[in-house]
Amino acid sequence: MSAVILKHSLQTSRLQTVHFASIVVQTNNYSNEPRIIKNPTTASLKRGTGGRSSFNGVVCTIFGCTGLVGRYVCNRLGKIGTQLIIPHRTNFYNNKQLKLAGDLGQVLFHPYNLRDEESIYKSIKYSNVVVNLVSNDWPTSNFSYHDVHVEGARRLARLAKEAGVERFIHFSDLNASPNPKPLVMKNGSEYLKAKWEGECAVKEEFPEATIVRPATIYGMEDRFLRFYASSWNWVQDCPVLWKKGEQTEKQPVHVSDVAAGVTALILDDNSIGKTYQFVGPRRYKLKSLVEWIQSGK
Repeated sequence: MSAVILKHSLQTSRLQTVHFASIVVQTNNYSNEPRIIKNPTTASLKRGTGGRSSFNGVVCTIFGCTGLVGRYVCNRLGKIGTQLIIPHRTNFYNNKQLKLAGDLGQVLFHPYNLRDEESIYKSIKYSNVVVNLVSNDWPTSNFSYHDVHVEGARRLARLAKEAGVERFIHFSDLNASPNPKPLVMKNGSEYLKAKWEGECAVKEEFPEATIVRPATIYGMEDRFLRFYASSWNWVQDCPVLWKKGEQTEKQPVHVSDVAAGVTALILDDNSIGKTYQFVGPRRYKLKSLVEWIQSGK
């Protein structure tokens, strides 16, 4: 497929998915639906006519909010008057740009550690929605795949249940599997296996949780397009690809569409306990995508 067609396809796929997400939101007209408040407080009452300067009754804690998807989700939820609680592991000033996602007093920051249950509970005890975007692409000396994707996810789901949280949104992976097919790795991908075990752990602790399985996500400052565009990954003017990219298929979805989908799930109670796959409308061979990326260098 030519580079021009690929570029056009990526652009049109974004528009199509946004259109779909907007239809879902508009047809349900959430602003006029009566909502049962399980834990009534003064903070649970809607205020305003809509937009960032209003409060729509949703208090959402977003773990992993400083990543690619988290930044877009914060902005999308802030637009509709959601009060955001931003747990952070580092200095507050490293995440200060998220303060602009909502109006004054609508974005609150709280330090936490994935192994510290007290700090986690303090971050979610006033929320009615929790979104788990915590993930690591490679194991480190401090956190293995199992520590983050399984035990960490289980801990968040369990504490959310204990705190009386109404909705729990957990991000997994499109290819999550208990027995990933061995390709490059002899025993299959440990990452995909841990993602599957994380789904099971979340369901055990929070049966009403909504699972999201996204495909490859692209957008500004992503790790997909930037990876193949980086000169460090090119050997003799060609990146190293398994089977030359001929047997690898990608169905990329834009990060803004993912954020729109998360917002729709939070506002729609029909999504409780269900699993959703977030994918783009078109599939491409990895070789074709890399050739398209190379044409723009």
